[in-house]
Amino acid sequence: MEDIFLIVGLGNPGAEYEKTRHNAGFLLVEKLAARWKCDWAKERKFRARIAKTARSGKRIMLCEPQTYMNLSGETVGAVKNFYQLPLAQLIVAADDADLPLGTLRLRAEGSSGGHHGLESIEQHVASRGFARLKIGIGRKDGSREITGHVLGRFDAAESGQLEKVLDRAVNQVETWLSGGIEKAMQWNGNVE
Repeated sequence: MEDIFLIVGLGNPGAEYEKTRHNAGFLLVEKLAARWKCDWAKERKFRARIAKTARSGKRIMLCEPQTYMNLSGETVGAVKNFYQLPLAQLIVAADDADLPLGTLRLRAEGSSGGHHGLESIEQHVASRGFARLKIGIGRKDGSREITGHVLGRFDAAESGQLEKVLDRAVNQVETWLSGGIEKAMQWNGNVE
């Protein structure tokens, strides 16, 4: 067993989905890769983009499943099993339409909240016992129909707010790596 910490960002591959609300998880791991100056490589056996580095005395793997959102668990389960990772060394970042834009919520475990990417991961790792960092994207006018909203791009005002949120989320993930989940949860809440 290798001592690797896996940070997964959820999203959909392809130019048509770049910078959409549903790709908030991808945006976070891309920001981490840029800060840590690590390069992405395609890993066919996992159907993923992977970036590797070492920080805080730990080996770290950033992962963007290339399976499309609803099948994310296929990638996460394969990586987890290949490296025999304990669930305590996995964190998954995903968008959350039930949280207002500008809100972060990290939990040590929990429900999918109806998020199909998280549901797929729960199915493939046979547990809800992994950390999930939810990035609020809100809903348009409180509507329950959200497909168009989540697949839409952030407008100019939202993009400015998103940058602040992603900066805090990077700090939150770094705190998780260096100080554990409880300490990292102190970053939860609204980002001004």
